Amino acid sequence: MTPSAVHRRLRQTQGRPPLGFLALSAAGAGLVVLPLAYTVVEAFQVPAREATKLLFRPLVGQLLLNTLDLVAAATLLAGLVGTLAAYFVERTRFPGRPVFAVLAAVPLAVPPFISSYAWVSLSPALEQFAGALLVVTSSYFPLVYLPVAAALRGMDPALEDTARSLGVGGFSNFLRVVLPQLRPALLGGMLLVALNTLVEFGAFALLRFRTFTTEIFAEYRAGFNGPQASLLAVVLIALCLVCLFAEAKVRGTRRYARVDRGTRRRIAPRSLGRAAIPVTAGFLILAATTLGVPLGMIAYWLLQHNSAAVSPVVASPLALAQAMFSSIELAVLGAAFTLLLALPLAYLAIRFPGRLVTMLERAAYLAQGVPGIVVALALIALTVRHLRPLYQSTALLVVAYAILFLPLAIVGLRATFAQVQGSLEDAGRSLGLSRMRVMLRVVLPVAAAGIGAAAAIVFVSIVTELTTTLLLAPIGTVTLATEIWADTSTLAFASAAPYAALMTLLSILSTWLLAGRFGRVNGGEAGGSA
Repeated sequence: MTPSAVHRRLRQTQGRPPLGFLALSAAGAGLVVLPLAYTVVEAFQVPAREATKLLFRPLVGQLLLNTLDLVAAATLLAGLVGTLAAYFVERTRFPGRPVFAVLAAVPLAVPPFISSYAWVSLSPALEQFAGALLVVTSSYFPLVYLPVAAALRGMDPALEDTARSLGVGGFSNFLRVVLPQLRPALLGGMLLVALNTLVEFGAFALLRFRTFTTEIFAEYRAGFNGPQASLLAVVLIALCLVCLFAEAKVRGTRRYARVDRGTRRRIAPRSLGRAAIPVTAGFLILAATTLGVPLGMIAYWLLQHNSAAVSPVVASPLALAQAMFSSIELAVLGAAFTLLLALPLAYLAIRFPGRLVTMLERAAYLAQGVPGIVVALALIALTVRHLRPLYQSTALLVVAYAILFLPLAIVGLRATFAQVQGSLEDAGRSLGLSRMRVMLRVVLPVAAAGIGAAAAIVFVSIVTELTTTLLLAPIGTVTLATEIWADTSTLAFASAAPYAALMTLLSILSTWLLAGRFGRVNGGEAGGSA
């Protein structure tokens, strides 16, 4: 083919997404929509009179009250703690600031059901609402802290300087100038806290606090009643969608980016004076609550006598190794399949952002608002009725992981592909390479670091996943998460400790490596300027 013919063909095909990529993207989006649609269809199979009787039970009202109270309290508290922590780390100087900047992000690596295991083994009095609020707030406040800290670092200091020159200072400056600029990051973080609280299952089950997720699981285990569980699941999905809608409505369409070409300077953190003492004490309490208690209780139970380790399965080195191997094997398979589905969709979203691609991408993001327990129950019903050989198979579990964590992978890959220069692909195409060869020989090698980061994030998420693994894992499969669940359900805290220690270590190490390989979580810059 002559050069002119190649360029002519490039111009003709430049605006059209490749069919193979479109087909893979549609498959990924379809997998996400399938359990959601099946749940809705199954819920409508319940006769109207029975559905009304089921939904208007006093129990459902209590579940709704429990769930909404907890979501509202946890979201507000996490928003307050995360914003204050980010502000003090980014804008002030106090003793230990670089260390606390990192410690404030680390709780994200400790799964909530590990925190609930630690707190409930410390004191059974922490069951119910107070314990649930403590666990979800301490586990999820980094979802607010991280984006708000990043927004503070990127904020133009000229805004605050101008306000001070007009006589607006101190707390008033924060409320009237800084806080409005933090709105997108703060609302986005709070939305994630609300969604994660809505779909959390393991932590609430251990704390004996009844929400929609625990009741759906109980309904399913009590009578394997799919339609009734689906009816409750539809209510839960509706709550998730309300959260998404409310966040979009509150965030609005305001612009926050600079429009001029001025040079942005860094803000020098200000001294707190005597106020540094209570601020440092606050960060110490925060670190002790979010990390000290979980890690301390795991260490305590590890040191208990063997007689305390009452468990159906003895925590022998062989049992530990088998559970760890199963967790890693499932996480590797799940991460590989998730990336396979996410790669074409993220690539098309960057290179061919048309209406069809946008629709497929948004469909894939629906998984962010679908609880894992709903996905698991829908897949069980689907396979039992229509694809029996897949029921309780590793393949089905891997598909469920891909559905749940597809948005995570897409977000990471999207950012990576956006940094790959389009001219490199054009050069490859002009040399006669097909789209697939350009992808394999140019795009993927350039984006390898970002792809690795996305894979690692999905890997960690799967290792710490409980609900879907509990319901869909093949008979005889024991993972770190399911073993902790089995032991803590029978109050065998000492037996669960080795599995909890291994899972926490694996999760924290992966997070630490990610932070070191792909940038600071937060503290490096802070530390440098302290």
